[in-house]
Amino acid sequence: MPARKADARWEGSLQDGKGHMRLGNGAYEGPYSFKSRFEDGDGTNPEELVAAAHAGCYSMALSGALGRAGFTPNSVSTTANVHLNKTDEGFRVQKIDLVTEADIPGIDDAQFQEIADTAKRTCPISVLLGGSAEITLDAKLTSS
Repeated sequence: MPARKADARWEGSLQDGKGHMRLGNGAYEGPYSFKSRFEDGDGTNPEELVAAAHAGCYSMALSGALGRAGFTPNSVSTTANVHLNKTDEGFRVQKIDLVTEADIPGIDDAQFQEIADTAKRTCPISVLLGGSAEITLDAKLTSS
């Protein structure tokens, strides 16, 4: 499998500087700043990009797990809420809340919850981040 990449450039001091991020394939390119990360400024921030990666990875992992269990989802929609907190050691991502809704014909909620939890524990981004951040899951079945 190919290595994936993104790059970022920062110019200036932490609070007054500015940065630019770019995904390697060109799908996203844009600014980031102290204000976009710690306040409500324009642009993105590293935590939003981690959230996008986690939401996308989890949605695919859940779809794959459902397929292996014999179900074909009509849709899986996931939001990842990444919590950046100031600690005694500095800023840390300590918690990520995954919220997913899935439309899956023919599955009951108990089986869905079991598969959803397995996908949370096994998606590559959850595995990567799970050692340093608590990962919660709120999974809703929108049809059966």
